[in-house]
Amino acid sequence: MPYSPEQMHELDVLIRFNLESSHFQGIKVHHNANPEVIEAVKRLHAKGLITQVDGGYLTDLGRKAAEHAQILLLILGPAYEKAS
Repeated sequence: MPYSPEQMHELDVLIRFNLESSHFQGIKVHHNANPEVIEAVKRLHAKGLITQVDGGYLTDLGRKAAEHAQILLLILGPAYEKAS
């Protein structure tokens, strides 16, 4: 079963979080952002992956999801093929 457009928008939001920093960094989605992004952030909040309805910080579960999303993006990227 392919990813739905809604899931793709949620993944896109998850890969925006900076996981490299030792300090927690959140995101803020403003009211004039792309409507698909606004709705994706609301869904991620409802699923317990982020702390605020307009962004905020990753929860523990959200951090794991973001890590997996970012690793998947790396694996599927062209640089991974060349490194193998």
